[in-house]
Amino acid sequence: MLMKKSYYLFNPGRLSRKDNTLKFTPVDENGVEGPAKYIPVEGVDNLYTFGSLDANSALYNFLGKEGIAVHFFDYYEHYTGSFMPKEYLLSGKVLIAQAAAYSKPAKRILIAQKLVEGAAFNMLKNLRYYNNRDKNTLYQIERIEGLMLQIPFAAEVQTLMGVEGNIRNHYYEAFHVIIKDFQMGNRSKQPPSNEVNAMISFVNSMCYTVCLDAIYHTQLNPTISFLHQPGERRFSLALDVAEIFKPLLADRLIFSLLNKKIVQPSDFDTKLNSCLLKDSGRKAVVKAWDEKLLETIKHRNLGRSVSYKHLIKLECYKLSKHILGMEDYKPFKAWW
Repeated sequence: MLMKKSYYLFNPGRLSRKDNTLKFTPVDENGVEGPAKYIPVEGVDNLYTFGSLDANSALYNFLGKEGIAVHFFDYYEHYTGSFMPKEYLLSGKVLIAQAAAYSKPAKRILIAQKLVEGAAFNMLKNLRYYNNRDKNTLYQIERIEGLMLQIPFAAEVQTLMGVEGNIRNHYYEAFHVIIKDFQMGNRSKQPPSNEVNAMISFVNSMCYTVCLDAIYHTQLNPTISFLHQPGERRFSLALDVAEIFKPLLADRLIFSLLNKKIVQPSDFDTKLNSCLLKDSGRKAVVKAWDEKLLETIKHRNLGRSVSYKHLIKLECYKLSKHILGMEDYKPFKAWW
């Protein structure tokens, strides 16, 4: 049996079915077809498409039956949406409890506070790591520690989001200290203004889609969220879960790729007021991203090694148990 993995389609082209195989035919801007590539469907976990994709409903029916998700990104490498197979794990009991947890302010704010608490803790973990390695991030550490004291007293989600925003702003201030040879400046998204912002946008989108996949494999409904307002994106719960893991997965990966010069200035396409990863940069990032997700750590409670990808799924199960009143939710906090 083939081990399932993610496939990334960077070039525009046509995707079709050939028996139990996916056939991808790249097509250039002049309509000239390149050599077709064949992917055994049993080895596909999900597809990421960064170029225009030509596919018909029969193909999506096939993907749906095989449980394969397709994630779409626009020209600026922003996540734009997903094709998700039928939600075969959804539970009416969990859905009712999740909706109740959202609709009752006291229950919603408690979950939202825990999400911000976990995210801030993991940001501090990164800052302390680099502060102990002759990168002076003490100012940002102290500011974030002070802001974290406000989290339990934020009685409304809007107030809590303001605290979270201030924490993240101080966190991003330290990037110019942590990252060598690149300057971030202010956070800019649409489009990213420089190399660091381009990396953040791209890797955050990857983190979001992995969280969405994890939610899909639990009984949680991805459209009902607690920190982010439902409707910000179709699957807003993935934004909530991603807050916990962006410091550990996305940011640590960015620091490593840039500081080790695995991704270099030549891997970016810099234009007036915008900066995007070239194919060479995107390929380097997704290779490192897939490797990162498969890395394992010894889980304190389970007593065995689990991958980062599995950690995200465990976080979803913890949320589900909290919503059902089985145990209080405690956000994942890195111990290494």
